[in-house]
Amino acid sequence: MDTLTAIHQRFSANRFDPNRPVSAELLDQLIDAARQAPSAFNLQQTRFFAVQDLEARKVLRAIAYNQAKVEEAPLVIVVLGDLNAHEQFEEVANADKQAGIYDQGLAEYFTNAVKTGYADASRAHDEAIRSGALAAMNLMNAATSLGLVTGPMIGFDQDKFRETFLISERYLPVIMITVGYNAPGNWPHKTRHPIEKLLERHGRPGEKNTFSE
Repeated sequence: MDTLTAIHQRFSANRFDPNRPVSAELLDQLIDAARQAPSAFNLQQTRFFAVQDLEARKVLRAIAYNQAKVEEAPLVIVVLGDLNAHEQFEEVANADKQAGIYDQGLAEYFTNAVKTGYADASRAHDEAIRSGALAAMNLMNAATSLGLVTGPMIGFDQDKFRETFLISERYLPVIMITVGYNAPGNWPHKTRHPIEKLLERHGRPGEKNTFSE
């Protein structure tokens, strides 16, 4: 399935076939697609916490306000953002330098810029959410192309999740995604606003536009 088809066919699933597991190979493909998402400075602060064991999913269901899909989906992935990723950025810079993407001077410049800029906790928090959201969308579109369905969720107790699954405070839960195979009862892809309502085609400084009021 090509990318545009996957984007248009993806829908948010609430029902999953509990008897069809997601293979380890498919899980690796999903994470491989997710990690291709961009992040500022190529910081790559997104991490992925997979919950597959049935008993673990039952516990997670309670943390997600008893939403049945968390137990029924054979795979649940919690997308995390590493709030301290900037502290290890030198590793990323060295890898990109060795790949010939930039030289030692830029590697040092980027390393200093990241360590300084992301020491601001609010910036690290916001970028973790942005990067996690981009990675999550990659993952869901990839899942559609592989014949799976997904359900993105923000309805879960983040603090309880951290406490129950022993997640360090450095990792911010960004979004939870249920993953599996389609089951009867799901709504199809929902309607979207028309393009003309969403797009200003010719934005110019000092001129009123679609979003001026």
